Amino acid sequence: EGSRMEAVAERLPRASDDRAAPDPLDFAPGENFPVASRLIRRDLRPAVMAFYRYARAADDVADHPGLSVSSKLDRLGEFEAGLVEGAGDDHAVVLRLTLAAHPRGRELNRCALTLLGAFRQDARGADYPDWETLRAYCAMSADPVGRFLLHLHEEGPETHSSSDALCTALQVLNHLQDIRPDREALGRVYLPGTWLADAGATPADLSSPYLSDAIRMAIHRTLDACDALLREAGPLSGLIRSRGLRAQAAATLFLARRLSARLRRGDPLAGRIRPSRSDFALAGGLGVWRAVRRPS
Repeated sequence: EGSRMEAVAERLPRASDDRAAPDPLDFAPGENFPVASRLIRRDLRPAVMAFYRYARAADDVADHPGLSVSSKLDRLGEFEAGLVEGAGDDHAVVLRLTLAAHPRGRELNRCALTLLGAFRQDARGADYPDWETLRAYCAMSADPVGRFLLHLHEEGPETHSSSDALCTALQVLNHLQDIRPDREALGRVYLPGTWLADAGATPADLSSPYLSDAIRMAIHRTLDACDALLREAGPLSGLIRSRGLRAQAAATLFLARRLSARLRRGDPLAGRIRPSRSDFALAGGLGVWRAVRRPS
């Protein structure tokens, strides 16, 4: 299977190709929470990078402005075929082959398949009338990323609920960062419709260059929900046995809290809000400390 994977990988974009996905091992511009940092064990990085590139490629299909809904769904079907049958999209085939020998290969493959549900939902276009439907979307689009890393490191099921809470919060925070381009370029609003209505706001208000009081109220309510999830995620790093992944979880949780605070003070319609350089530096220091400290 090694030669087969090499043959398929030859057809994928090279790192020098402008269309290639950025290296997830670096804090690339626009990437708040890299899926794989250099804290991840070296022998596991190929699987993480294959998963990252698969997810990026499928996401690009779902977001492609020149494809019809039916064409997007057909192409996403090729990703599923690559994962299930080994014949389909090259990124999916490489991922399937990369995971084949892992003790939890089935669980890892299932995480990748779950992501396709979110991409199909994006391709069709969806509204989120309440917080529960937005969380259900994140259960497909974000939670499988955390579960993938946990399964890859062969962590226990006691880590799952706090990981899901962290991943859902990260996804919603990312949507709040991109609230204007999501609306303008993709026609998507990732704010609960009932919370918009309760605040006296409509999706059309997101076309303004600045937050109205009503939109700010809806965003702050969403941030309150994210902060509750981040509190739920608090025990995660203490439950993880792998030093590198433990450090990654601690650093990511720290950055998520900082981003939530910055979004609460700032105006994401006026410009994209990101963690600062000092936030990243502090997160790195916290990660190192968590790596050397034994789990509680």
